[in-house]
Amino acid sequence: MPRSFAHTPSLPRHRWLQRALLPSLVAAAWGTPAWSADLLTITQDALNNNAALSSERLVTRSTEAARDATEGELKPQVSVSGSLSHNREFESQSTPLPTSGGGDNVNSVGLSLEATQALFDALKRRQVDQADRQIDQQLFQLAATEQQLLIDVASAYFEILRAYEVLDARRAQERAIGRQLEQAREQFEVGLIAITEVEEAKAAFDQARAVRIAADSDLQVRFEALERLTGQRYDSIDALTDAMPVTLPTPEDRDYWVELGMENNPLVLASEAGVELRRSSLEIAKAQELPTLDAFASYNYSDNDRSGVSGYNSDGEVGLRVSMPLYTGGTTEATIQENTFLLESSQYDFEDQRRETVQQIRSRYTQLSNNVSTVEARQQAIVSNQSALDATRAGYEVGTRNIVDVLNAEQNLYNAIADHASARYDYVINLLSLRQQAGTLDVAALEDVNEWLGEERVEFTLPEDNLDSVTNIGERPRRNG
Repeated sequence: MPRSFAHTPSLPRHRWLQRALLPSLVAAAWGTPAWSADLLTITQDALNNNAALSSERLVTRSTEAARDATEGELKPQVSVSGSLSHNREFESQSTPLPTSGGGDNVNSVGLSLEATQALFDALKRRQVDQADRQIDQQLFQLAATEQQLLIDVASAYFEILRAYEVLDARRAQERAIGRQLEQAREQFEVGLIAITEVEEAKAAFDQARAVRIAADSDLQVRFEALERLTGQRYDSIDALTDAMPVTLPTPEDRDYWVELGMENNPLVLASEAGVELRRSSLEIAKAQELPTLDAFASYNYSDNDRSGVSGYNSDGEVGLRVSMPLYTGGTTEATIQENTFLLESSQYDFEDQRRETVQQIRSRYTQLSNNVSTVEARQQAIVSNQSALDATRAGYEVGTRNIVDVLNAEQNLYNAIADHASARYDYVINLLSLRQQAGTLDVAALEDVNEWLGEERVEFTLPEDNLDSVTNIGERPRRNG
């Protein structure tokens, strides 16, 4: 039995991040290309091969590396420098005292070693805090990208199945109207009907054929969309069974799903992290007014071979260095004001994201409620239209209905079949979209849906139409008497 879509209790934020990133970790063990696949296999391919998700993962790693680089500025800094030079000195002045000549060649060597350690640097410390906030926001953004990929893959998968079932209905419609056209032609040949009825049937057949051709094209396009997401080409995919349950997700409480979204939706959490990121920017701006205190130690060595000079020079120094900005031309105050406005703006962005998420969850839940009723109504419409078609055909045989009535009844039946198929896939996609907005869409949720698939497969290579089978209607009609 398929598992229900009951929600598991919400997790602390650090656990939520681990769960959100789990598909990325699990994906490393997946990735075998498949020519024929189900939803779960295709999801695995997408997690491995999707270009947008791979890019977002690398952005996350670069953000983590940037944080390490920022923190490194608070650790001991050691530098060394050296020099080696040759100097040629010339003298043109003369003195009464004896000298060594009119010039000298001097070789010099020098070495300098310095170590510093920040003891108090509020600016750099707050820059590290900001880097932590950037990681938080990027992790949420990565989770949002993963969930968007999951819903995109599922939607593309079920859009293929929708297109296939619609195409199947349009093929059946074309065959049925084709049989009606052939029967009308044969009835006209023996004088049972007028040519107008043949033309009516021909027009209906041409229309059905045009609709079927469009459905053929739509199915091919849907397969191409799936290939873009996964980087793989599939010959066939598993179809949805008729036993798929069509019920509201549990618990059947719209406010519960709204609250769940406020706690778990990665876009909401990323927006909230954006507020903290802006707040850290404001703290950095304020820290520019604070003093810094560093400990330092240095050692210098120098030597040369100047004539008349022997030995070398060296010195060492250990101490504390403090600096304090006194006046920056108003730059610091302006930067504080700028970041204050940006912080307030981010708070409005957060509120806008919350409102949008609430609206999306409420809309998805309402659509699901309508889908449950619509699927049942569409199923009943098929039964009603089949009965209407049978009655119309019976009336046509006894002369109380004309061929246009039969053609309309057939068209209504196959429209009902196509509409029922669309309603089922609307339900599945909206169900997963609700999970996405609530922040609980993951591989496990797709595993639940994958259990609704059966052994029947939808082929990418479309079979060629067999026109002989379309027009094979049995014996030719004969006049009575």
